[in-house]
Amino acid sequence: MNNRSLDGKTIILRLELDTATAQFGKAATAIEKAGGDIIAIDVISTGRGLSVRDLTVKVSEQGTTARISEALGELPGIRLVNVSDRTFLLHLGGKIAIAPKTPIQNRDDLSRVYTPEVARVCTAISEDPSKAFNLTIKRNTVAVVSDGSAVLGLGNIGPYAAMPVMEGKAMLFKQFADVDAFPICLDTQDTEAVITAVKALAPGFGGINLEDISAPRCFEIERRLQAELDIPVFHDDQHGTAVVLYAGLLNALKLTERSLAEARIVICGIGAAGTACTKMLLAGGAKHVIGVDREGILTRDKTYANASWQWYADNTNEERRSGGLAEALEGADVFIGVSAGGILKRENIQRMAPDPIVFAMANPEPEIRPEQAEDLVAVFATGRSDYPNQINNVLCFPGIFRGALDCRATHINEAMKLAAAEAIASVIGEDELSPLYIVPSVFNGRVVEEVRRRVVQAAAATGVARRQVRE
Repeated sequence: MNNRSLDGKTIILRLELDTATAQFGKAATAIEKAGGDIIAIDVISTGRGLSVRDLTVKVSEQGTTARISEALGELPGIRLVNVSDRTFLLHLGGKIAIAPKTPIQNRDDLSRVYTPEVARVCTAISEDPSKAFNLTIKRNTVAVVSDGSAVLGLGNIGPYAAMPVMEGKAMLFKQFADVDAFPICLDTQDTEAVITAVKALAPGFGGINLEDISAPRCFEIERRLQAELDIPVFHDDQHGTAVVLYAGLLNALKLTERSLAEARIVICGIGAAGTACTKMLLAGGAKHVIGVDREGILTRDKTYANASWQWYADNTNEERRSGGLAEALEGADVFIGVSAGGILKRENIQRMAPDPIVFAMANPEPEIRPEQAEDLVAVFATGRSDYPNQINNVLCFPGIFRGALDCRATHINEAMKLAAAEAIASVIGEDELSPLYIVPSVFNGRVVEEVRRRVVQAAAATGVARRQVRE
C-alpha cells in the first residue's frame, strides 16, 4: 500500500506485540513523535506471548504515515501488520452485492425460480425475445464497462485497478435512480475486442454505460456499439460531462444576461469530453465556439491527422482565428476547460469580455483555482466537490438511464441529452439562482425525477421509445 495516499485523514494501524519484549508505551510515543494523534485503541486478540491491537490515528501532514511506519519498525517486539483507512476498509470485498428479490423458502419456491417451472419463462422469451425486458433483469440493468485505459486522474491503470471506480458508479446508479448496474472491466484495450465483448454480453442488459476508455478509441467504440445494438450506449465521460456543463452554462448565461447564440465560447482540451461538450453546445444553438488543444487553436486552415480534430476544425472557429489560448480568449464570454491543471492565467482572463464565465473542470487540479480569479469572473465552476458549482456527472447519468430504461429507448440521442440538461438547470428556481449556485446538489431528490421525465418525453417525441410511459 502506498502510505503517502493515506496522509491527511484517519488511519488504522494493526500492531502485533510480543508481550515479553515489547513496550506499548514506546509505540505510542513513537507514533506521536512522528506526527500521529492516537484517538482510539482496540484490543483485537490476546494469547500466549502475543497481543494484537488496532490503533486509530489521525495524520495531517504529507509523509506522516511513512514516518510512523518507519518509527514502529525500529521498536523491538512490535510488528506493523497493516495500515488502512476508512476508505480502504469500505472497499474490503467490494462495495456492491447481489441479493434476491424474493426469498426461496421451500420446494415450491425453488421449482418456480429454477427447474422445472423456469423452463416456461425461457420458452416464452425464446418465442418472443422482447419479453426479456419484462421477464428478466434486462428491464432495469445497466453494464458499466471499462478497459481501464483512461481512469479519471489516474490514466491507463488497467482493468483490475479500474474496478473500484466502476463499482462506485454502480452504487450511484442504485442509490440515485434505483438502476441495477454491474461493473465489467475488460482485459483488453483493442477496439475491436472491446466492441465484440460488449456485444456478446448485451443480452443481459437494458443499457451500456461506457466509462474511462481513452480517446480517440472511445469515439469508435461508442459509435459502433450504438449502430450495432438495440439498447442505449452512453459514454459518460463524453456525454455526462457535456450534459451537466450545458445545464450549468444555461444558468450562468441567464445570470449574466447573455444568450447562447451570441456568447463567444472557448473550449480548452479537445478530447472526448471537449468534443462532446462542443457538439451539445452547437446542438443547443451556440454559434461562436473556438477549440484549443496542445497545437493551439483548431482551424479549418490546417489539416489534422486526428479525425476528431478535423471535424472540430471544420465545424467551429468561423473567424478562422489562429494562435494559442491567449488569442482564443480575446473578447470571449466563456472559458470551458477540460484539459490540464494550471494552464489558465489571470492575464488570460483579463483579455476576456467583462463579467466572464469560467468553467475550469480539469481534475483533480483545475485550469485555475477559484481563489486566483474570483475577483475577475462573474461565475466560476469546477469539477471538484470542495468548491461551489461542481460540474458532476452524477447529476446526469442516473436520471438519463432511468428515463431510457423506463421507455425502453433504443438510443440516447441528442434531444434526450438536451432535455436532461434543461431538466437539471430547471431544478434551480429563479429565486435560488446565484453565482455560487448554478447547478443543484447531487443529493437533490428532484434532479433524477425531472431528468427522467423530460428524457422520456424527448425519447417519445423523437421516435426512439419502445414503451409508452404514463406519468
